[in-house]
Amino acid sequence: MTASLTPVLTARWDEPDSFTLDGYRRAGGYRALARALAMAPGDIISMVKGSGLRGRGGAGFPAGAKWGFIPQGGGKPHYLVVNADESEPGTCKDIPLILASPHSVIEGAVIVAYAIGAARAFIYVRGEVLHAMRRLQQAVAEACQAGYLGTDILGSGYDLDIVVHAGAGAYICGEETALLDSLEGLRGLPRLKPPFPAIAGLYACPTVVNNVETLATVPFIVVNGPEWFAGMGTEKSAGVGIFSLSGHVTAPGQYEAPLGITLRQLLALAGGVRAGHRLKFWTPGGSSTPIFTGEHLDVPLDFEAVGAAGSMLGTRALQIFDETTCVIRAVLRWTEFYQHESCGKCTPCREGTFWMVRVLGRLERGEGTGEDLEKLLDICDNILGRAFCALGDAATSPVMSSIRYFRDEFTEHQKHGGCPFDPRAAALFARDGGMPSAPPGTGFPPASGTAGAIR
Repeated sequence: MTASLTPVLTARWDEPDSFTLDGYRRAGGYRALARALAMAPGDIISMVKGSGLRGRGGAGFPAGAKWGFIPQGGGKPHYLVVNADESEPGTCKDIPLILASPHSVIEGAVIVAYAIGAARAFIYVRGEVLHAMRRLQQAVAEACQAGYLGTDILGSGYDLDIVVHAGAGAYICGEETALLDSLEGLRGLPRLKPPFPAIAGLYACPTVVNNVETLATVPFIVVNGPEWFAGMGTEKSAGVGIFSLSGHVTAPGQYEAPLGITLRQLLALAGGVRAGHRLKFWTPGGSSTPIFTGEHLDVPLDFEAVGAAGSMLGTRALQIFDETTCVIRAVLRWTEFYQHESCGKCTPCREGTFWMVRVLGRLERGEGTGEDLEKLLDICDNILGRAFCALGDAATSPVMSSIRYFRDEFTEHQKHGGCPFDPRAAALFARDGGMPSAPPGTGFPPASGTAGAIR
Protein backbone atom coordinates (compact mmCIF):
# COMPACT_ATOMS: atom_id res chain seq x y z
CA MET A 1 0.00 0.00 0.00
CA THR A 2 2.94 2.36 0.58
CA ALA A 3 3.41 2.37 -3.20
CA SER A 4 0.33 4.60 -3.30
CA LEU A 5 2.42 7.45 -1.89
CA THR A 6 4.45 9.43 -4.43
CA PRO A 7 6.49 12.02 -2.54
CA VAL A 8 7.55 14.82 -4.86
CA LEU A 9 6.89 18.11 -3.08
CA THR A 10 7.08 16.39 0.31
CA ALA A 11 10.08 14.16 -0.40
CA ARG A 12 12.50 16.08 1.84
CA TRP A 13 10.18 17.63 4.40
CA ASP A 14 11.78 15.54 7.14
CA GLU A 15 15.26 17.00 6.58
CA PRO A 16 16.15 19.56 9.26
CA ASP A 17 17.43 22.14 6.75
CA SER A 18 14.94 21.57 3.94
CA PHE A 19 13.78 25.19 4.19
CA THR A 20 17.26 26.68 3.67
CA LEU A 21 18.87 27.54 0.36
CA ASP A 22 21.67 25.03 0.92
CA GLY A 23 19.22 22.25 1.74
CA TYR A 24 17.11 23.05 -1.31
CA ARG A 25 20.08 23.19 -3.68
CA ARG A 26 21.45 19.94 -2.30
CA ALA A 27 18.20 18.34 -3.47
CA GLY A 28 18.58 19.81 -6.96
CA GLY A 29 16.84 23.10 -6.30
CA TYR A 30 17.05 25.91 -8.89
CA ARG A 31 18.20 23.56 -11.65
CA ALA A 32 14.77 23.99 -13.19
CA LEU A 33 15.12 27.77 -13.14
CA ALA A 34 18.37 27.65 -15.11
CA ARG A 35 16.78 25.37 -17.66
CA ALA A 36 13.62 27.48 -17.92
CA LEU A 37 15.52 30.73 -18.47
CA ALA A 38 17.20 29.12 -21.49
CA MET A 39 13.78 28.37 -23.01
CA ALA A 40 11.33 30.64 -24.79
CA PRO A 41 8.48 31.73 -22.48
CA GLY A 42 5.91 30.18 -24.80
CA ASP A 43 7.69 26.83 -24.65
CA ILE A 44 7.34 26.77 -20.86
CA ILE A 45 3.62 27.40 -21.14
CA SER A 46 3.31 24.64 -23.75
CA MET A 47 5.26 22.25 -21.50
CA VAL A 48 2.94 22.83 -18.56
CA LYS A 49 -0.12 22.50 -20.81
CA GLY A 50 1.25 19.15 -21.98
CA SER A 51 1.78 17.99 -18.40
CA GLY A 52 -1.91 18.37 -17.58
CA LEU A 53 -1.20 20.35 -14.39
CA ARG A 54 -4.42 21.79 -12.98
CA GLY A 55 -4.64 24.45 -10.30
CA ARG A 56 -4.15 23.02 -6.83
CA GLY A 57 -6.08 25.78 -5.05
CA GLY A 58 -9.50 24.19 -5.46
CA ALA A 59 -10.93 25.18 -8.83
CA GLY A 60 -8.72 22.79 -10.81
CA PHE A 61 -8.39 25.04 -13.88
CA PRO A 62 -5.56 24.00 -16.27
CA ALA A 63 -2.54 26.04 -15.22
CA GLY A 64 -0.89 26.38 -18.63
CA ALA A 65 -4.15 27.53 -20.22
CA LYS A 66 -4.53 30.17 -17.51
CA TRP A 67 -1.08 31.57 -18.26
CA GLY A 68 -1.85 31.56 -21.97
CA PHE A 69 -4.72 34.01 -21.43
CA ILE A 70 -2.26 36.81 -20.62
CA PRO A 71 -2.34 39.23 -23.60
CA GLN A 72 0.98 40.02 -25.19
CA GLY A 73 1.80 43.61 -26.11
CA GLY A 74 -0.30 46.57 -25.07
CA GLY A 75 2.39 48.21 -22.97
CA LYS A 76 0.92 47.26 -19.57
CA PRO A 77 3.06 45.48 -16.97
CA HIS A 78 2.21 41.88 -16.11
CA TYR A 79 1.97 40.56 -12.56
CA LEU A 80 2.11 37.17 -10.85
CA VAL A 81 0.28 36.77 -7.54
CA VAL A 82 0.78 33.71 -5.34
CA ASN A 83 -2.32 32.89 -3.31
CA ALA A 84 -1.09 31.68 0.10
CA ASP A 85 -4.18 32.88 1.98
CA GLU A 86 -5.06 29.40 3.21
CA SER A 87 -8.17 30.01 5.30
CA GLU A 88 -10.78 27.29 4.85
CA PRO A 89 -11.48 24.97 7.80
CA GLY A 90 -9.64 21.70 7.25
CA THR A 91 -7.35 23.00 4.52
CA CYS A 92 -3.76 22.79 5.72
CA LYS A 93 -1.34 21.95 2.90
CA ASP A 94 0.09 25.27 1.69
CA ILE A 95 1.42 26.54 5.02
CA PRO A 96 3.31 23.27 5.74
CA LEU A 97 4.68 23.45 2.19
CA ILE A 98 5.90 27.01 2.76
CA LEU A 99 7.47 26.06 6.10
CA ALA A 100 9.25 22.98 4.75
CA SER A 101 10.23 24.15 1.27
CA PRO A 102 9.76 27.88 0.63
CA HIS A 103 12.37 27.88 -2.13
CA SER A 104 10.26 25.51 -4.24
CA VAL A 105 7.51 28.15 -4.21
CA ILE A 106 9.98 30.90 -5.09
CA GLU A 107 11.59 28.91 -7.90
CA GLY A 108 8.19 28.08 -9.34
CA ALA A 109 7.15 31.72 -9.08
CA VAL A 110 10.25 32.92 -10.96
CA ILE A 111 9.67 30.38 -13.74
CA VAL A 112 6.00 31.31 -14.14
CA ALA A 113 6.71 35.05 -13.94
CA TYR A 114 9.29 34.63 -16.71
CA ALA A 115 6.79 32.66 -18.80
CA ILE A 116 4.11 35.36 -18.59
CA GLY A 117 6.50 38.32 -18.86
CA ALA A 118 6.08 39.66 -15.32
CA ALA A 119 8.74 41.80 -13.66
CA ARG A 120 7.12 41.74 -10.23
CA ALA A 121 5.43 39.01 -8.22
CA PHE A 122 3.56 39.06 -4.92
CA ILE A 123 3.12 36.27 -2.39
CA TYR A 124 -0.06 36.99 -0.41
CA VAL A 125 0.11 35.14 2.92
CA ARG A 126 -2.50 34.88 5.64
CA GLY A 127 -1.25 37.33 8.24
CA GLU A 128 -1.83 35.10 11.28
CA VAL A 129 0.81 32.59 10.16
CA LEU A 130 3.74 34.79 11.16
CA HIS A 131 6.16 31.86 11.15
CA ALA A 132 5.38 31.20 7.47
CA MET A 133 5.80 34.90 6.67
CA ARG A 134 9.25 34.97 8.24
CA ARG A 135 10.32 31.82 6.47
CA LEU A 136 9.26 33.21 3.10
CA GLN A 137 10.99 36.52 3.74
CA GLN A 138 14.18 34.68 4.67
CA ALA A 139 13.96 32.53 1.54
CA VAL A 140 13.41 35.59 -0.69
CA ALA A 141 16.48 37.27 0.84
CA GLU A 142 18.57 34.11 0.29
CA ALA A 143 17.40 33.82 -3.32
CA CYS A 144 18.24 37.48 -4.01
CA GLN A 145 21.71 37.12 -2.54
CA ALA A 146 22.35 33.99 -4.61
CA GLY A 147 21.22 35.64 -7.86
CA TYR A 148 17.94 33.75 -8.27
CA LEU A 149 15.96 36.96 -7.82
CA GLY A 150 16.57 40.59 -8.62
CA THR A 151 18.43 41.96 -11.63
CA ASP A 152 19.83 39.79 -14.44
CA ILE A 153 18.84 36.47 -12.88
CA LEU A 154 21.54 33.84 -13.58
CA GLY A 155 22.93 36.11 -16.31
CA SER A 156 19.79 35.74 -18.42
CA GLY A 157 18.89 39.41 -18.59
CA TYR A 158 15.58 38.72 -16.85
CA ASP A 159 14.66 40.81 -13.79
CA LEU A 160 12.12 39.94 -11.11
CA ASP A 161 11.28 41.23 -7.66
CA ILE A 162 9.09 39.26 -5.23
CA VAL A 163 7.12 41.02 -2.49
CA VAL A 164 5.82 39.01 0.47
CA HIS A 165 2.56 40.60 1.59
CA ALA A 166 0.62 39.82 4.78
CA GLY A 167 -3.16 39.67 4.60
CA ALA A 168 -5.36 40.69 7.52
CA GLY A 169 -7.08 37.35 8.09
CA ALA A 170 -10.16 37.61 5.90
CA TYR A 171 -11.47 34.36 4.40
CA ILE A 172 -12.88 36.27 1.43
CA CYS A 173 -9.34 37.19 0.37
CA GLY A 174 -8.83 33.60 -0.72
CA GLU A 175 -11.09 34.57 -3.65
CA GLU A 176 -8.66 35.85 -6.25
CA THR A 177 -10.26 39.20 -7.06
CA ALA A 178 -10.82 40.06 -3.38
CA LEU A 179 -7.16 39.19 -2.85
CA LEU A 180 -6.19 41.65 -5.61
CA ASP A 181 -8.26 44.42 -4.00
CA SER A 182 -6.53 43.72 -0.69
CA LEU A 183 -3.11 43.92 -2.37
CA GLU A 184 -4.07 47.32 -3.75
CA GLY A 185 -4.82 48.55 -0.22
CA LEU A 186 -8.59 48.32 -0.53
CA ARG A 187 -11.08 46.33 1.50
CA GLY A 188 -11.05 42.75 0.26
CA LEU A 189 -14.25 42.37 -1.76
CA PRO A 190 -14.82 40.21 -4.85
CA ARG A 191 -14.95 42.00 -8.19
CA LEU A 192 -17.49 41.62 -10.93
CA LYS A 193 -16.17 39.36 -13.71
CA PRO A 194 -15.53 39.89 -16.57
CA PRO A 195 -13.01 41.37 -16.90
CA PHE A 196 -11.00 38.50 -15.51
CA PRO A 197 -7.62 39.03 -13.80
CA ALA A 198 -5.77 37.80 -16.91
CA ILE A 199 -7.00 40.95 -18.65
CA ALA A 200 -7.49 43.45 -15.82
CA GLY A 201 -6.14 42.16 -12.52
CA LEU A 202 -3.74 43.87 -10.14
CA TYR A 203 -3.71 47.63 -10.83
CA ALA A 204 -5.96 46.88 -13.86
CA CYS A 205 -3.06 45.06 -15.53
CA PRO A 206 -2.82 41.46 -16.83
CA THR A 207 -2.35 39.19 -13.82
CA VAL A 208 -2.02 35.48 -13.07
CA VAL A 209 -3.14 34.27 -9.64
CA ASN A 210 -1.89 30.79 -8.70
CA ASN A 211 -1.96 28.65 -5.59
CA VAL A 212 1.20 27.82 -3.63
CA GLU A 213 1.14 24.11 -4.46
CA THR A 214 0.58 24.81 -8.17
CA LEU A 215 3.72 26.93 -8.41
CA ALA A 216 5.83 24.58 -6.28
CA THR A 217 5.00 21.78 -8.74
CA VAL A 218 6.28 23.67 -11.79
CA PRO A 219 10.04 23.18 -11.21
CA PHE A 220 9.57 19.41 -11.07
CA ILE A 221 7.74 19.46 -14.40
CA VAL A 222 10.50 21.54 -16.00
CA VAL A 223 13.22 19.15 -14.77
CA ASN A 224 11.42 15.84 -15.34
CA GLY A 225 9.33 16.72 -18.37
CA PRO A 226 5.58 16.91 -19.01
CA GLU A 227 5.30 13.20 -19.79
CA TRP A 228 6.61 12.31 -16.34
CA PHE A 229 3.89 14.37 -14.63
CA ALA A 230 1.13 13.32 -17.04
CA GLY A 231 2.06 9.68 -16.40
CA MET A 232 0.77 9.93 -12.82
CA GLY A 233 -2.78 10.42 -11.68
CA THR A 234 -5.65 9.94 -14.12
CA GLU A 235 -6.17 10.91 -17.73
CA LYS A 236 -7.91 14.21 -16.97
CA SER A 237 -6.50 14.79 -13.47
CA ALA A 238 -2.79 14.36 -13.97
CA GLY A 239 0.00 14.25 -11.44
CA VAL A 240 0.28 14.05 -7.69
CA GLY A 241 -1.24 16.18 -4.97
CA ILE A 242 -1.06 16.66 -1.22
CA PHE A 243 -4.00 15.10 0.62
CA SER A 244 -4.54 16.53 4.11
CA LEU A 245 -6.13 14.02 6.50
CA SER A 246 -7.45 15.41 9.76
CA GLY A 247 -10.06 14.60 12.36
CA HIS A 248 -10.86 11.12 13.68
CA VAL A 249 -7.99 9.34 11.96
CA THR A 250 -5.18 7.41 13.63
CA ALA A 251 -2.33 9.25 11.92
CA PRO A 252 -3.44 12.65 10.61
CA GLY A 253 -1.07 14.48 8.30
CA GLN A 254 -0.08 15.25 4.73
CA TYR A 255 -0.12 12.34 2.27
CA GLU A 256 1.20 13.04 -1.21
CA ALA A 257 -0.22 10.63 -3.75
CA PRO A 258 -1.38 10.49 -7.37
CA LEU A 259 -4.81 11.97 -8.03
CA GLY A 260 -7.29 9.13 -8.27
CA ILE A 261 -6.33 7.46 -5.01
CA THR A 262 -9.33 6.57 -2.82
CA LEU A 263 -10.12 7.38 0.79
CA ARG A 264 -10.01 3.66 1.54
CA GLN A 265 -6.36 3.58 0.41
CA LEU A 266 -5.49 6.77 2.27
CA LEU A 267 -7.07 5.49 5.47
CA ALA A 268 -5.03 2.30 5.17
CA LEU A 269 -1.90 4.46 4.99
CA ALA A 270 -3.05 6.58 7.92
CA GLY A 271 -3.91 3.66 10.21
CA GLY A 272 -7.66 3.91 9.69
CA VAL A 273 -10.29 5.70 11.72
CA ARG A 274 -9.30 6.05 15.39
CA ALA A 275 -9.40 2.80 17.35
CA GLY A 276 -12.79 1.48 18.28
CA HIS A 277 -14.74 3.77 15.98
CA ARG A 278 -16.18 3.78 12.48
CA LEU A 279 -16.39 6.24 9.65
CA LYS A 280 -19.56 8.31 9.57
CA PHE A 281 -18.94 11.17 7.12
CA TRP A 282 -16.04 13.07 5.56
CA THR A 283 -15.20 16.00 3.34
CA PRO A 284 -13.28 15.33 0.11
CA GLY A 285 -12.11 18.91 -0.42
CA GLY A 286 -12.59 21.03 2.68
CA SER A 287 -15.59 22.25 4.61
CA SER A 288 -17.12 24.05 1.61
CA THR A 289 -17.53 20.84 -0.40
CA PRO A 290 -20.55 18.52 -0.14
CA ILE A 291 -19.90 15.82 2.44
CA PHE A 292 -19.45 12.15 1.63
CA THR A 293 -20.27 9.03 3.68
CA GLY A 294 -19.01 5.47 3.94
CA GLU A 295 -20.57 4.60 0.60
CA HIS A 296 -18.01 6.87 -1.10
CA LEU A 297 -14.89 5.16 0.25
CA ASP A 298 -13.88 3.92 -3.19
CA VAL A 299 -14.57 7.07 -5.20
CA PRO A 300 -11.32 8.02 -7.00
CA LEU A 301 -10.14 11.34 -5.60
CA ASP A 302 -9.77 13.24 -8.85
CA PHE A 303 -11.69 16.20 -10.23
CA GLU A 304 -14.00 14.19 -12.49
CA ALA A 305 -14.87 11.25 -10.25
CA VAL A 306 -15.54 13.34 -7.15
CA GLY A 307 -17.67 15.72 -9.21
CA ALA A 308 -19.65 12.84 -10.69
CA ALA A 309 -20.29 11.52 -7.17
CA GLY A 310 -21.79 14.84 -6.13
CA SER A 311 -18.99 16.77 -4.47
CA MET A 312 -15.76 18.63 -5.36
CA LEU A 313 -12.12 17.68 -4.96
CA GLY A 314 -11.31 21.23 -3.84
CA THR A 315 -8.13 21.50 -1.80
CA ARG A 316 -8.06 17.77 -0.95
CA ALA A 317 -8.71 18.53 2.71
CA LEU A 318 -10.14 15.23 3.96
CA GLN A 319 -11.78 15.79 7.34
CA ILE A 320 -12.74 12.44 8.87
CA PHE A 321 -15.63 12.12 11.35
CA ASP A 322 -16.62 8.98 13.23
CA GLU A 323 -19.99 7.86 14.60
CA THR A 324 -19.67 9.98 17.77
CA THR A 325 -20.05 13.20 15.77
CA CYS A 326 -23.33 15.05 15.41
CA VAL A 327 -23.49 16.00 11.75
CA ILE A 328 -25.85 18.90 12.48
CA ARG A 329 -23.46 20.36 15.02
CA ALA A 330 -20.53 20.03 12.63
CA VAL A 331 -22.43 21.71 9.80
CA LEU A 332 -23.62 24.42 12.18
CA ARG A 333 -20.04 25.23 13.19
CA TRP A 334 -18.97 25.45 9.55
CA THR A 335 -21.94 27.67 8.73
CA GLU A 336 -21.13 29.94 11.68
CA PHE A 337 -17.70 30.37 10.13
CA TYR A 338 -19.17 31.28 6.73
CA GLN A 339 -21.57 33.74 8.32
CA HIS A 340 -18.72 35.40 10.22
CA GLU A 341 -16.48 35.52 7.14
CA SER A 342 -19.12 36.70 4.65
CA CYS A 343 -17.84 39.97 3.21
CA GLY A 344 -21.40 41.30 3.16
CA LYS A 345 -21.23 42.57 -0.41
CA CYS A 346 -24.19 40.56 -1.69
CA THR A 347 -27.55 39.96 -0.04
CA PRO A 348 -27.88 36.20 -0.72
CA CYS A 349 -24.68 35.33 1.14
CA ARG A 350 -24.89 38.00 3.84
CA GLU A 351 -28.51 37.28 4.79
CA GLY A 352 -28.58 33.62 3.78
CA THR A 353 -25.71 32.52 6.02
CA PHE A 354 -27.24 34.49 8.91
CA TRP A 355 -30.55 32.65 8.63
CA MET A 356 -28.92 29.27 8.00
CA VAL A 357 -27.12 29.62 11.34
CA ARG A 358 -30.39 30.44 13.11
CA VAL A 359 -32.32 27.56 11.58
CA LEU A 360 -29.49 25.04 12.06
CA GLY A 361 -29.12 26.13 15.69
CA ARG A 362 -32.82 25.54 16.25
CA LEU A 363 -32.62 22.11 14.65
CA GLU A 364 -29.49 21.14 16.59
CA ARG A 365 -31.19 22.01 19.89
CA GLY A 366 -34.17 19.86 18.92
CA GLU A 367 -36.49 22.85 18.70
CA GLY A 368 -37.03 22.69 14.95
CA THR A 369 -39.73 21.12 12.82
CA GLY A 370 -39.97 19.44 9.45
CA GLU A 371 -40.82 22.83 8.00
CA ASP A 372 -37.44 24.11 9.16
CA LEU A 373 -35.70 21.53 7.00
CA GLU A 374 -37.58 22.74 3.95
CA LYS A 375 -36.90 26.34 4.93
CA LEU A 376 -33.19 25.53 5.17
CA LEU A 377 -33.20 24.04 1.68
CA ASP A 378 -35.12 27.06 0.40
CA ILE A 379 -32.49 29.42 1.84
CA CYS A 380 -29.75 27.38 0.17
CA ASP A 381 -31.63 27.56 -3.11
CA ASN A 382 -31.77 31.35 -2.82
CA ILE A 383 -27.99 31.56 -2.26
CA LEU A 384 -26.83 28.99 -4.80
CA GLY A 385 -26.15 30.62 -8.16
CA ARG A 386 -27.24 34.02 -6.87
CA ALA A 387 -24.28 35.01 -4.69
CA PHE A 388 -21.71 37.45 -6.03
CA CYS A 389 -18.84 34.96 -5.79
CA ALA A 390 -18.31 31.23 -5.36
CA LEU A 391 -17.79 31.49 -1.61
CA GLY A 392 -21.49 32.15 -1.10
CA ASP A 393 -22.37 29.09 -3.14
CA ALA A 394 -19.86 27.01 -1.18
CA ALA A 395 -21.56 27.81 2.13
CA THR A 396 -24.61 25.85 1.00
CA SER A 397 -22.71 22.65 0.18
CA PRO A 398 -22.40 21.09 3.65
CA VAL A 399 -25.96 22.08 4.53
CA MET A 400 -27.63 20.52 1.50
CA SER A 401 -25.48 17.38 1.54
CA SER A 402 -26.05 16.80 5.26
CA ILE A 403 -29.82 16.87 4.72
CA ARG A 404 -29.41 14.54 1.74
CA TYR A 405 -27.50 11.88 3.67
CA PHE A 406 -28.60 12.46 7.28
CA ARG A 407 -32.23 13.55 7.19
CA ASP A 408 -33.05 10.87 9.76
CA GLU A 409 -30.59 12.43 12.19
CA PHE A 410 -32.39 15.77 11.88
CA THR A 411 -35.60 13.87 12.63
CA GLU A 412 -34.12 12.31 15.77
CA HIS A 413 -33.18 15.76 17.08
CA GLN A 414 -36.78 16.86 16.60
CA LYS A 415 -38.22 13.66 18.07
CA HIS A 416 -36.23 13.79 21.31
CA GLY A 417 -35.88 17.55 21.68
CA GLY A 418 -32.10 17.54 21.65
CA CYS A 419 -28.88 16.16 20.22
CA PRO A 420 -28.55 12.35 20.43
CA PHE A 421 -24.79 12.76 20.73
CA ASP A 422 -24.96 15.05 23.77
CA PRO A 423 -23.86 13.05 26.86
CA ARG A 424 -26.41 14.98 28.93
CA ALA A 425 -29.16 13.39 26.85
CA ALA A 426 -27.86 9.82 27.31
CA ALA A 427 -30.39 8.93 29.99
CA LEU A 428 -33.27 10.17 27.86
CA PHE A 429 -32.25 8.11 24.85
CA ALA A 430 -31.54 5.05 26.96
CA ARG A 431 -35.06 5.33 28.35
CA ASP A 432 -36.52 5.60 24.85
CA GLY A 433 -34.55 2.66 23.52
CA GLY A 434 -31.57 4.50 22.12
CA MET A 435 -30.82 5.57 18.59
CA PRO A 436 -32.36 3.40 15.88
CA SER A 437 -30.15 1.35 13.63
CA ALA A 438 -29.72 2.49 10.04
CA PRO A 439 -27.80 1.49 6.93
CA PRO A 440 -24.31 2.86 6.18
CA GLY A 441 -24.17 6.49 5.19
CA THR A 442 -27.22 7.60 7.16
CA GLY A 443 -25.30 8.83 10.14
CA PHE A 444 -25.60 5.96 12.56
CA PRO A 445 -23.01 3.27 13.28
CA PRO A 446 -23.25 0.78 10.39
CA ALA A 447 -23.42 -2.94 10.85
CA SER A 448 -20.15 -4.85 11.00
CA GLY A 449 -18.72 -5.67 7.60
CA THR A 450 -20.43 -2.88 5.68
CA ALA A 451 -18.63 -0.34 3.54
CA GLY A 452 -18.92 2.24 6.30
CA ALA A 453 -17.36 0.07 8.98
CA ILE A 454 -13.79 1.24 8.45
CA ARG A 455 -11.84 0.94 11.68
